[in-house]
Order: sequence, then structure tokens, then C-alpha cells
Amino acid sequence: MTDSKRRRALMAASAVLSSVLVLSACSGGGDGDGEKNAGGGGDTKKTQAQVDAAAAKKVSDARISITPKNGETNASINNAAKVAVSEGTLTEVKMTAANGAAVKGTLSADKKTWSPDAALERSTAYKLNVTAKDADGLTAHENSSFTTVSPDNSFIGNFTPEDGSTVGVGMPVSLNFNKPIANRKDVQKGITVSTTSGQEVVGHWFNSQRLDFRPDQYWKEGSTVSLKLALDGVEGAPGVVGVQQKTVTFKIGRNQVSTVDAATKTMTIQQDGKTVKTIPISAGAPATPTYNGEMVISEKFKETRMNGATVGFTDSDGKGEYDIKDVPHAMRLSTSGTFIHGNYWGKGIFGSANTSHGCVGLEDVQGAGDPNKAGAWFFDNSLLGDVVIVKNSKDKTIAPDNGLNGWNMDWSKWKAGSAV
Repeated sequence: MTDSKRRRALMAASAVLSSVLVLSACSGGGDGDGEKNAGGGGDTKKTQAQVDAAAAKKVSDARISITPKNGETNASINNAAKVAVSEGTLTEVKMTAANGAAVKGTLSADKKTWSPDAALERSTAYKLNVTAKDADGLTAHENSSFTTVSPDNSFIGNFTPEDGSTVGVGMPVSLNFNKPIANRKDVQKGITVSTTSGQEVVGHWFNSQRLDFRPDQYWKEGSTVSLKLALDGVEGAPGVVGVQQKTVTFKIGRNQVSTVDAATKTMTIQQDGKTVKTIPISAGAPATPTYNGEMVISEKFKETRMNGATVGFTDSDGKGEYDIKDVPHAMRLSTSGTFIHGNYWGKGIFGSANTSHGCVGLEDVQGAGDPNKAGAWFFDNSLLGDVVIVKNSKDKTIAPDNGLNGWNMDWSKWKAGSAV
């Protein structure tokens, strides 16, 4: 065999051997490295499943809940931003307003709940970022944002008397709403007035924006009255809800009722049923008599300005028939402008002549500086809520809604004005 033939034969044998080796490496038989490599592929899949299972086990069991729901645009200013967790404890709660200001809140002792310390602002966007952990220390996170109800979509009731005050036996609980109330029944149901005296207290709607509460007779002296407003979320009119949620209390002082007799031109002051003083007065002139009826002192001013133009008493030039810049010891009895006040400009009229434009005048001095004058004494011994009764005047009885004077309506009519 020539050298060239021998080389061709060796090349052919080498090619056959290479083919056998390639086929052997790819055949995947039952023994040797082929089985090991096949097994290795199986191990890879099993490890991935284990990884997935382990990852699933690492999710925290803590479940965070936030109210209101994310994206709410008409949220309560009182009951919004409540955070709670189950299967864990809260570790961090951050609440901020749109301007970045932090909202202070309190975490419960068991670290299960959180809420703001004070009412929120209306028409304001807020964000909440909450973190909690479970028993294994694994953390969970939750975020939410919402906007509180706007002034256009909410109503409030301005009330009198003030929380913590001591008032006279005639002081009603009076609420003036800043928007007309169409749903009077639900709104009145959200308001509770009670007294430690046990007297029945009933509300009366004078109009769509004023609701007063009182008992049949004057409050019992020494009792405590509570006003509870549970109006948050109560619909007062379509698309308009309440935002108030609070309780206020006030005390009833001694029973003082003063009776002005326009005919005898005297006022008799009684405390707890006993006469303590009789004072000469000057009531409304024949052309401008004082209203008759039961009136409640609603405001007190040591000195105030009284201008006739503000209550319809004007000269031909349109200016007030009177303009006294320093009326002493003035106490309001009606919305329309009836006062009982000191008078330093009238001489010799007290107990002898009725000369005013409808007010009740008491002898006094300019500057309100003499405590011995009748005006000063009555001012110093009167509370908001004390009753002043006027009788024997030539005018009509004052309207129940002219001031805090619902006592001029009989009990059956009063109760008929309740929506509940």
C-alpha cells in the first residue's frame, strides 16, 4: 500500500471513531455520565421550586387596613385616616398634608391601631405611609391618599351656649347652620340634648337653618346640660354632609328671673323665687314701646355703640335718630335690637317716664365706672341666659325667633316644630 493510500485509510478510520464518540456522548444511556447529567437537569428544576416556595413563605402575615379607601375625595375630617393591622403590629405610620406638614397621631398601646390626634382640615389632600411586621419580623407596607370633604359639600352648626359655660335658666341650645337643611329629620337625629334634671328636651325648627332645644319649663337651677353632635357624614341636603362630632356641656346657675312692668316703670329681680331687688326703669316711649314677653339675655357689653340707623330709626337725612358711642352695661334681649342697658343721658326719668326707642333703661354713669348705679348692679348680677320678662307694655309679644326667646311659644306648638 502506498503512503497516500495508507493515509487515506487512517483518515477514514478516524472519522468513523469520531462519529461513534459523538453518538455515545449524545445518546444518554442508563449508566455513567449521561445519567448524571440528566439527573443534574432534574436537580435544577427542583431547586427553582424550592426557591419559589421559600419566597412565598417570606411574605409577611401582617395585614394593614386604611380608611378611607385610596382615592376617596369626600372623606370625613373626623373619622378618616384610621389605620389598623391584623396578624402583626404597626411599626411606622406617616401622615402628611399636601403641603408636606406632618399630621400628629397616636398609636394604641397594643400597636394595632393608629389615628390622628385632631380633626383634619377640610378640602385637603393627605397621604399615609404605613409599615407593619408580623411575628417573624417580616414587614408589610401600605400606602394611601385621600382628600377631605370641601366646605361647599359640608355644613356646620354654630351653637350657643359655649362649652363649659354657666348660664341662666332661660338659655336654650340654639344651632344656626351655615347651609339650608333639607333633611331635617336625619340632622335632628344626629343631635342629642340631655340634662341631669331629667327634664324632657325637644327641638324646634324655626326655619331651614335654625334649630333650638329647650324643656317645657326653664332649666332646673344647678343642673348640667349636654349637647352631643354626631353629624359627621349625615346628609343635610343633596351632596352636603355634616362634619361635626363633639360633645359640649354647660351648667345652669341660680334661677334669676327679672320682671319689667312698663306701666309701673319698675323691674323686680327674683333669684330662686325670692325678690332680691326692685329697680326703677324707663321703657319704650308710647310711639316706640318695648316688646312684651319672656326675653333671654344673649350678649353682654360693658360699653357699646348704639346707632338708630342700624335698627330703622332714622332722620330725614338718613342718619340715626340717635348715635350714642358709649352706652354702658348693655345686654341684648332680641336680634332686632332690644337691650336692657345703663342710661346716663336721661335725667329724672327712671320710675317716672318711658322715653326710649324700645329698650329698657337703668340709671347709670358715663364710662360705666360706678358700681353703685342700677345699671352696673344689674349687669354684674346677670348671666347670659337669664330671663327678663316685660309686661304691661303697649306693644305686641316678641316673636319666639327674635333672639333666644322660644319661651314665648306654647309647648304643644314647640313640639310640633320637631322633625323627630
